[in-house]
Amino acid sequence: MTNTDDRQHRSLLKQIARRVMTERGLFPDFSPGALAELDGIRGPATQTEESTRDMRNLIWCSIDNDDSRDLDQLTVAEALPGGAAKVLVAVADVGAVVKKQSAIDDHAKQNTTSVYTVAETFPMLPEKLSTDLTSLNFESDRLAIVIEMVIAGDGSLQSSDIYGATVRNRSKLAYNSVAAWLDGNGPMPQSIGTVKGLDENIRLQDSVAQKLKSLRHLHGALDLETIETHPVFEGDELKNLEAEKKNRAKEIIEDFMIAANGVTARYLASKKFPSLRRVVRVPKRWDRIIQLAAERGTTLPKEPDPKALEQFLVSAKAADPLRFPDLSLSVIKLLGAGEYVVEPPGGNVAGHFGLAVQDYTHSTAPNRRFPDLITQRLLKAAIAGHSLPYENDELESLAKHCTEEEDAATKVERQVTKSAAAMLLESRIGEQFDAIVTGVSDKGTWVRLLHPPVEGRLESGFEGMDVGHELRVQLVSTDVERGYIDFKKGI
Repeated sequence: MTNTDDRQHRSLLKQIARRVMTERGLFPDFSPGALAELDGIRGPATQTEESTRDMRNLIWCSIDNDDSRDLDQLTVAEALPGGAAKVLVAVADVGAVVKKQSAIDDHAKQNTTSVYTVAETFPMLPEKLSTDLTSLNFESDRLAIVIEMVIAGDGSLQSSDIYGATVRNRSKLAYNSVAAWLDGNGPMPQSIGTVKGLDENIRLQDSVAQKLKSLRHLHGALDLETIETHPVFEGDELKNLEAEKKNRAKEIIEDFMIAANGVTARYLASKKFPSLRRVVRVPKRWDRIIQLAAERGTTLPKEPDPKALEQFLVSAKAADPLRFPDLSLSVIKLLGAGEYVVEPPGGNVAGHFGLAVQDYTHSTAPNRRFPDLITQRLLKAAIAGHSLPYENDELESLAKHCTEEEDAATKVERQVTKSAAAMLLESRIGEQFDAIVTGVSDKGTWVRLLHPPVEGRLESGFEGMDVGHELRVQLVSTDVERGYIDFKKGI
């Protein structure tokens, strides 16, 4: 396909997104039963447990993407003597509204995640819930599960607790403007200045997050930096795909959520409850990671070693920051995919190789990930002393299903991004680009352009190529409907 009508970019991508959702076994729309159920939900959940704490007086804030409307978590910190700090993470109590085996829950269980395509978002829960009644919205009273952590001056966890609370978001903030302010590259966001003490509180949160991150990296957490793209539209015309980058505000949330997920997993274990863990096993292609390091003058041990790999990544980033995202992508592909597994009481499943944590569940995004909603139901039962909401066999089945459907959702997102990329490149057939090999299998060899950050298939000249190799490629053809972009080896 060539010469797509510029005015039809967005609508064509929406059509493609809906088709690909269906092809992958995901539901693009809610069932009539779910919509009828939704009509019966009049307002947010209100306090039902006497033990629920009233924490609306704290200066909670949300930090998320500029356009995020489904707010899953709030954070606040308090300085303690001796350089320690108490960090509180409030997670939206979605389970108070979405009941197990309801029609809305059935939809969430089928898709297992919100699907974010460049054309349209397919939310796991209806927007009346995820962006309103179960979202921790600005100046709205909401029920939440609070994960309390006391972090020592060296970034280690001293103590923790989990309980129900009522919270109120005092400031809705966005990653990019907060990061620019923290880095001294922009003004303080206006909504920080309107809340007394919030500027100091966010600087404290930033300081604690950096300590958490440093300690994880000492233990071998991998400093990976991939390129994720977002579309730039002018009206309905797709103009570009721009790369999104890490920043300090994103790291506050990332590091707090990793810590909170660890606390959640250990809390369930302490109550003799099973948990749904997110694991990344020891890498299957460590031999190729060794080769990538050797090509850059570093010798890695023969057996997988996260600390040695992290040291290599740090030196590689310092030596060539521009190409580091490409090396990161190669390493991620070679590490292998994450999966959900059930940790029975007293069990000892694999940890998360990339994060260098042994205890890791998903618990902090119940509006957009079904495993987090499962974990929340387990947590609430454990806090209240109730019986298990899921039997082990059911959890085992859900773990497998969530792994498969999350993979399907990722493929939908990638395929629609590829269709968007094919739109951008369809007028550039015959041009040459710098690229890096991102995948090699029996199905073919895949490359990603450095500019624009677009992936496609290398249809010839791939002999001897492996993940991480750099080369020049020539654009041969594009197919917008199927999201195909084909290259051959260039000169």
